[in-house]
Amino acid sequence: MPSPINPPVTEQAGGPARAGIAILPLLAAIVIMLVVTIRPDLLADASGHADHPAAMLLFWAMAAGFVRGVGFIPAYTLWRWLFSSAVCALALLLAAWRMLG
Repeated sequence: MPSPINPPVTEQAGGPARAGIAILPLLAAIVIMLVVTIRPDLLADASGHADHPAAMLLFWAMAAGFVRGVGFIPAYTLWRWLFSSAVCALALLLAAWRMLG
């Protein structure tokens, strides 16, 4: 019996998602990891306080980049969407907009 927490994977309109290394999200995750490790002050606002929304978006992009970048595609639809390449790019753009705006 399928569990509501982890339902079985079904084929979508375009066919099943293909696993395999996705180089762009993986590179984005590695760059985010290195930049934030070397320059954590980039995640501070003008007054020197931590910019939590920007950090959340940037770390979400990093997590999605690592998950999708190494080729893992979650079975559960919500997790598959939250850790997709598209969400990685969207979170990265929103973080950049927040930090530069």
